[in-house]
Amino acid sequence: MVAASGSSSAPSEVFFSSMRLNENETLPSTLKRLVERAGIGTIDFERKFTAVKMHFGEAGNLAYLRPNYAKVLIDLVREHGGRPFLTDCNTLYPGRRKNALEHLALAYEHGFSPFSTGCHIMIGDGLAGTDEQLVPVPGGTYVTEAKIGRAVMDADVFLSLSHFKGHIESGFGGALKNIGMGCGSRAGKMEMHSASAPKVRAEACIGCRKCGRFCASGAIGYPQKKAFIDPGSCVGCGHCIGACPIDAIYSSFDEDSSILNAKIAEYAWAVLDGRPHFHVSLVIDVSPLCDCWRANDVPIVPDVGMFASFDPVALDVACADAVNRQPATANSVLADRLGESGGAHAGCAHTEPHEDYFKVIGPHTNWRTIIDHATKLGLGADRYTIKEV
Repeated sequence: MVAASGSSSAPSEVFFSSMRLNENETLPSTLKRLVERAGIGTIDFERKFTAVKMHFGEAGNLAYLRPNYAKVLIDLVREHGGRPFLTDCNTLYPGRRKNALEHLALAYEHGFSPFSTGCHIMIGDGLAGTDEQLVPVPGGTYVTEAKIGRAVMDADVFLSLSHFKGHIESGFGGALKNIGMGCGSRAGKMEMHSASAPKVRAEACIGCRKCGRFCASGAIGYPQKKAFIDPGSCVGCGHCIGACPIDAIYSSFDEDSSILNAKIAEYAWAVLDGRPHFHVSLVIDVSPLCDCWRANDVPIVPDVGMFASFDPVALDVACADAVNRQPATANSVLADRLGESGGAHAGCAHTEPHEDYFKVIGPHTNWRTIIDHATKLGLGADRYTIKEV
């Protein structure tokens, strides 16, 4: 099938496998067959550092992808002579992934280790989220130089492995968000998320002044022995957030959602431009909110399957369309908002073709803005042809 679209661009191939198995298959073997049919073997991996970007899950969230899926890609890269590593960058918000030590510890707790995946994990922007590379954004509207984790940019080949799910700000989290937001350093995440300077919870601040030592612009003072950030001097590096030992400094996360999506697309373009890349998305455990949340809630639709493509834009559109074709899961937040939970139509397919489940969950979001901007940049096509494997 070819997705309907107003774009005149030629459709990209998106390969798909369902989660149904015969007695001779496993989910890892199905994923391997899918990505091989999609053409991952045409990439020259020989002696190439290969970044496999994925999300290791926040503490308390159980919807993140299992390490078994990552091992499929890692083993294939090694079979083709590559040097793979798993990677993600530190978070902007306080939590278990705000620095590399806690981030790695949580990844190990969630089953990601050299023993389970066959490769090492490297946190892309270093210990405190400050190890970044400024990368030009060709044709960028909002970003001229993206701030990307250095280890990500040191790789010769880039692969993304995404868990496709809802997102409170971008509409959904798929390949583009996994790449763009996920590869941004702390300063990069500040640039995408926030239209204003970080703020301080004065009642929590202990006046240790560690944030001031890490401030890139001298914007932090200490009236009444409490930190204060001058918004006129702040350059938005976000270093103070990572430096604060008690999480008293926070980002406002106040960027307009459509601009946020455009910035994510521009960051993704910076990551991918000029090197081989390939993308896999699993539409399973489709939680209403992203894997950064400390809980994941009931999946909004049944598991759909596995998708793979060289085009991350077409991949995201195909996954979104696939979700919107599914029945809403009974007793999920989606069913509640569609008025189906517990009623006569619980679990039935929602048949109105104009209905967008992600808009139902997040009425202020519009995932089309990331697709439209990515297409405009030349990152991919918003039309696709499904090749079932």
